Amino acid sequence: MTSPTFPAFVVSEEKGSQKIQREIQQKTFNDLPPGDVLIEVQYSSLNYKDALSANGNRGVTKHYPHTPGIDAAGVVVESSVPAWQPGDEVICSGYDLGMNTDGGFARYIRVPHSWVVPKPVNMSLLESMQLGTAGFTAALCVLALESNGVKPENGPILITGATGGVGTIALQILAGLGYKVVAVSGKSEARDFLQSFGADEVIDRVSFLANKEKGLLPATWAGVVDTVGGDILATAIKGTGFDGVVTSCGNAASGDLPLNVYPFILRGVHLVGIYAANCPMEKRLLVWSKLSKEWKLERLDALCRRIRLRDLDGEITQMLAGKSKGRCVVQLGD
Repeated sequence: MTSPTFPAFVVSEEKGSQKIQREIQQKTFNDLPPGDVLIEVQYSSLNYKDALSANGNRGVTKHYPHTPGIDAAGVVVESSVPAWQPGDEVICSGYDLGMNTDGGFARYIRVPHSWVVPKPVNMSLLESMQLGTAGFTAALCVLALESNGVKPENGPILITGATGGVGTIALQILAGLGYKVVAVSGKSEARDFLQSFGADEVIDRVSFLANKEKGLLPATWAGVVDTVGGDILATAIKGTGFDGVVTSCGNAASGDLPLNVYPFILRGVHLVGIYAANCPMEKRLLVWSKLSKEWKLERLDALCRRIRLRDLDGEITQMLAGKSKGRCVVQLGD
């Protein structure tokens, strides 16, 4: 088909320097990478990995210029495989999308057919991106807690980085399932926000870290959803109870884990890594199904704000400064 021009949020390096430049450019289909499926994107979402890519982080994106956006939801325009037909409503998230393959911060993407997931019947394209990779990751954490035997009667669940996308969605899912949830946040003004979404208690980050140097802390948590890493994750592990489960899915604070072995050999704490990008398709479909049915959230609109491409630069700056809250959906469609 004839290629229209379409807007894309492009991150590039200024020639002769490592200074990053972010701007909206007009692209054509010829600018897209090879792939089996061409998708007209209706919505994307802003994740921490997108902010890193947009800031020139080589651990996320190796080559620039580049269009970030690890999430996209839209309608199939062209397909060279029978599994997908024009008009199909689909989700594409994870894999290499938005990392080194131009991503969802553009009106169109072209991807391998194996990256594409059908939009669940009980979910709109907008809802799928209100969740996005953050919601998908949160659901993976909850699935890991459940599959490792953590039940509401076992005790409270701790969520760190609770005002972020993963934290707020995990909070709502867990509260809806009957768990007592304790949230840790460095944002003092976020208490009412977190309690409105189901947090039974909110702990200030400074207070939470007050005893971080101790080798072991009182057995308090039946499970943990950690999104930040570093001292916070280590402290959470030290305070996890016998046979408790700690899920680790982020490194917003640090990629290091300053820890001894005592929680593991004295309490049998389980540390479970959560990876969303290359999640097997069988589990991917299961999680999206749960998010559209028994884990479906009724207050996504209250959690999310909707922006256009022109607003992305400011939102990225806020996220990198640790000032973002909730979910940010990027509307590409009319």
